Amino acid sequence: MVGRKIGLERVNSGSEQLQILGIIFRSDLSWTDHVNYTVKKAWKALHFIICILKKGNSGTKSLACKTLVHLILEFGAVCWDLYREGQIHMLDRVQKKVAKFAYHMSRSNWETLSQRRKISRIYALFKAYSGERAWKAIGDGLQRSNYLSRIDHEQKIRNRRQRMDNGKYSFVYRTIQFWNQLPAEILRTLPRKPSAFRKRVRRVINVVN
Repeated sequence: MVGRKIGLERVNSGSEQLQILGIIFRSDLSWTDHVNYTVKKAWKALHFIICILKKGNSGTKSLACKTLVHLILEFGAVCWDLYREGQIHMLDRVQKKVAKFAYHMSRSNWETLSQRRKISRIYALFKAYSGERAWKAIGDGLQRSNYLSRIDHEQKIRNRRQRMDNGKYSFVYRTIQFWNQLPAEILRTLPRKPSAFRKRVRRVINVVN
């Protein structure tokens, strides 16, 4: 596999972990180690910004936070998107602190981390669905649904049954559910450029949320 690898290491639970391109994978498919690593790294970046830009204006603070902290929180989020509330809360705490520092309030007009992660997942699935080379392995496994109801769109993807949590909360399974729930006008004519599709999805998700 491409990327920097750290040899398999034993963790407290007895499972093994491997770091590839900055993402920590565990043999039991738990994201606990990677979440802890990401949160720790994001706090360090935020504290650095606070020390440097303590007297800066909101625009400068916002730009610095989006450039440094947000990139850490969202790096590779398509692969390790979360479903456990405790882990989501850890990331949201950093997000709220960032907003408070930049705008002196716990909330801002920024998209939430959950919204941005959902947009990234659907955007990645679109690349697989449209046959982009890097996503071809996933795209080859996608199948058209055999049944369409009145509210379904023609681009509906067949969703396979999953019995274990590792399957139910995987990137492909969760994103197919979101994909099938998108309004028909979003998928009626698929754009050639993935960036155009991402803008469509962002508008829909931001309105719903």
